[in-house]
Amino acid sequence: MHLAGGIVLTVVWSRDLPGEPSSVRVYRDSLGHWYCSFVVPAQVQPLPETGQAIGIDWGVTETATTTSDNHDLPHPEYGKKAQARLGRYDKMMARRKPAKGQPGSKGYREAKKLRAKQYKKVARQREDTGRKWAKRVVRDHDVLAVEDFKPKFLAKSTMARKAADAAIGATKRALIEMGRKHGRDVRLVYPAHTTTECAPCGARTKHALPLSERTYTCTACGTSRPRDKNSAHVMLVRAGLNPAGADRVRPGSPQDRQAA
Repeated sequence: MHLAGGIVLTVVWSRDLPGEPSSVRVYRDSLGHWYCSFVVPAQVQPLPETGQAIGIDWGVTETATTTSDNHDLPHPEYGKKAQARLGRYDKMMARRKPAKGQPGSKGYREAKKLRAKQYKKVARQREDTGRKWAKRVVRDHDVLAVEDFKPKFLAKSTMARKAADAAIGATKRALIEMGRKHGRDVRLVYPAHTTTECAPCGARTKHALPLSERTYTCTACGTSRPRDKNSAHVMLVRAGLNPAGADRVRPGSPQDRQAA
């Protein structure tokens, strides 16, 4: 690979490129490792049809709650498990912190490297778990009704640390990319009032539910189910799918009329 300034690099490939690259980005990570990211045309790799649909609601107690119990994604808590080791590295850096304008000692640089390495490991664990879960969901379902969740507001709440550890944004991004890669129908659903709306009858509570209340009970039809499960079924309703069977479009929907 030839870069500006007459620099020639030998690339160690992680995998073969599916097509001719149009551009490349060279960057360095927190550990000092260099990487090349190539831009190539996307190729759709269709999967066999299953006739199934799924609704997905993002949360903090569980990273993803779905209409299928077998496809829920528990909170892995990788950051929490690594917190003791990260705290030890922080103390090592604090004891060896150099004076302003002075270079860090060998011990300081070593502690800084160990800390960055641990953060990198946690990030890779989150990414790996998200991609594996996304592949399983996409493989088993043709249509995905996904909450178009914006996790930024959680950064100002008391759940900021746990929400960041859940990596909702990265998992959502992996799911959307995996769905498009394999030709699945991914529908992003507007998230407002999904926790206060009843999936079977469509009634909505007149007040916001506190986070401590984890069971949703509809005052109109009497339906009672876990709060996040109800929200996952609401995703199917708003996407025009059947929340009862979660395997076909709802009667009267645009897809159903086209099929008729």
